[in-house]
Parts: sequence; C-alpha cells; structure tokens
Amino acid sequence: MREIRRILSDVPGLEVLDLDDAGIGYTSEEDDLEPYGTFEENALSKARYFHGRSGLPTVADDSGIEVDALGGAPGVRSKRFAPEAGDDGEGLEGQALDDANNRYLVARLQGVAPGDRTARYVCVAILLADDTAPLTIRGEAPGVIVDEASGSGGFGYDPHVFDPTLGKTFAQMTPDEKDARSHRGHAFRSVADELRRRLDPTRVAT
Repeated sequence: MREIRRILSDVPGLEVLDLDDAGIGYTSEEDDLEPYGTFEENALSKARYFHGRSGLPTVADDSGIEVDALGGAPGVRSKRFAPEAGDDGEGLEGQALDDANNRYLVARLQGVAPGDRTARYVCVAILLADDTAPLTIRGEAPGVIVDEASGSGGFGYDPHVFDPTLGKTFAQMTPDEKDARSHRGHAFRSVADELRRRLDPTRVAT
C-alpha cells in the first residue's frame, strides 16, 4: 500500500482506500482467492471479490518473480516458495518467510552460471468498476539473481534481485528509484493514467 499510494498520489481527485479504510474485515473466503496458475487469473479473482464486498471501483494485483533457470518458478508461488513456508497460510510469515524463500531460491540456483540467472518481477493489476470491463495491466522489471543479499530496503526477494542498469539490488534502491524501476511501479503508473482519464471532468463519451 505504501508503494501504491506513492505512485497514485498525483492523480487529482483520487482517494486510495485500503481494506481497513473501506471497513472490510477479514473472512476465511479470502484464503481461497488465489488458486490459479497465472497472475492475471488471481488478480481478477481478488478484484471481483473485493469489488463485490465494497461496491467501489477496485484495484487488485498479483505479483511475484519468474526465474528463467527455474522454468519461470516461483511465479504465482512466490510468497510460498520455500517448503517450510506452507500452503495453508499457517506457515512462516514476515521476515522469517522472506528469509526462507530467499534461502531456497539461492539453493535452487547453485551451479547456475551468473549469466543464466536472469529473472523478472511481474505485477498484474486489475482495475474493476461497475461501468466498464475489467482492465488488465502487466508490469515487469528485469533483474539477475545473486547469492549474497545486499540492501535493507524493500521486502521479499529484493535483496537478491540485482538491477544491472542501476548497479544495485532492489533492496538498495531509494523509494523513488524503486517506483521508477519496479514491476509494481510500471503497472500502477498505467493504472494512474487510466484513473486520470476516468476522473477527468472534461472527458465526454463519444
């Protein structure tokens, strides 16, 4: 939410609500919203569910990392990649979860040459409102997986994803650098453009 609010902050007339702001409490139904094999399907599932509960225009995203040497894994399994992470939401959480996933990723890439450790962060955002069809936006951010963690910013796999263009990992980037380079930044800047168009009072339907 911090990243998304930064990116959407310059859209005139827009108020960004998280679930707490919208008065939407947790229900066990949420545990079954991401059963699909693609980011697009999972994001649409979440958008439809929370749009139905809130009645408000809704943006939901599904994000993860695809590593070429692992055939695109972990992909939609990014949050629960490590075996000890658990599939049922009862496993590790927070920093312990990030650490386990990163250890497992590095272990899986042992013996893979640096030039073959290419990867990409992926964010698929779905914008859903009553008056239009769902809008699907995909953002990607390329990188290379490195063994040694560097940087204290970000979260998830950021300390091990090196951006050759900036010469630093995503965890070493400033917030502005990360917003400019990240998969979520690319996706939500496009969301911002669409919201500006929809909120423009001078726009008329033709």
